[in-house]
Amino acid sequence: MTAPTKSTIAPKSILVTGGAGFLGINLIRYLLDRGHTLRSWDIAPFTYPEADRIDVLQGDIRDLSLQDRAFGGIDIVIHCAAALPLASAEEIHSTNVDGTQMLLASALRKGIRRFVHISSTAVYGIPDHHPLVEADPMQGVGPYGESKVAAEKLCRQFRADGLVLPVLRPKSFVGPERLGAFELLYDFASTGHNFPVLGSGQNRYQLLDVDDLNAAICLSAFGEAETVNDTFNIGAAEFGTMRESFQAVLDRAGFGKRIIGFPATPAIWTLRGLEAVHLSPLYKWIYETAAKDSFVSIDRAREKLGFVPRHSNIDALLRNFDWYLANRDRIAKGAGVTHRVPWKRGALSVLRAVL
Repeated sequence: MTAPTKSTIAPKSILVTGGAGFLGINLIRYLLDRGHTLRSWDIAPFTYPEADRIDVLQGDIRDLSLQDRAFGGIDIVIHCAAALPLASAEEIHSTNVDGTQMLLASALRKGIRRFVHISSTAVYGIPDHHPLVEADPMQGVGPYGESKVAAEKLCRQFRADGLVLPVLRPKSFVGPERLGAFELLYDFASTGHNFPVLGSGQNRYQLLDVDDLNAAICLSAFGEAETVNDTFNIGAAEFGTMRESFQAVLDRAGFGKRIIGFPATPAIWTLRGLEAVHLSPLYKWIYETAAKDSFVSIDRAREKLGFVPRHSNIDALLRNFDWYLANRDRIAKGAGVTHRVPWKRGALSVLRAVL
């Protein structure tokens, strides 16, 4: 099986939750190119040129008064909306668990039988082996990881109730519109600074290009029900060490700068302290795993979905960096908790000055 195209799949009416986010807009563009009818449902405004080509619903996925409007005429739901790790614990649980339950219940009640849930490899916590496989225990770290575990448990319940419910666990994905934590790397690179990593940077770290994730989503959204009704790891097939991947971005910037390793243990303790006083630029799952190997097996997705990733780690990062360079002038100057705006630098502002 290959990624479905406009010529092989009859057009569908698709609801994308979180459609104004980084994954949402890339997925909407991907699906529009393949002839589908799209509705975006997001609490954030949809500020893209594609707004006049889709049905835009701005509102909270937890707002039950919007359910009829959101689900009317829909064939497939692709659930991308989520509160990200830097949000409050209460907001994360309310959005990622309670919000997901509301959507699942409505889809089942309204007779929508295909619901694709975007989870995360954060469900594996801080693992003691690699590669990770879908049958490994789920032990999410922090409110975000815990919420993704809880949401997957809900998915299993609704799958048993009759929903065809593919669950995708993507590695950290990058591509056009992606900022968040990756903007830290791009900012250091584009302004001629060395970039710090925890440990030596020789740990193998797998990423994912958003276009490869879009292909996996389509394979699960349009594939045979008995094949796709499962849980799948999604990641790059070609990846190396964190140092190799990040150094490629510094090399593309052209300033001759290097990756600088910092001893992992004292750095992690420092970040724990900074997080306690809200000065850490990173959240726990990132800094606790950044110096360790982190990769998943994609064999199940290859064998059952026909998933064939086209982009390596370096391809994905450079494609995202090139987009960043072309769009720096219009990128939001503020800092927030979504993937589409820069995250707060915290103590990295000081480190940047000396690197």
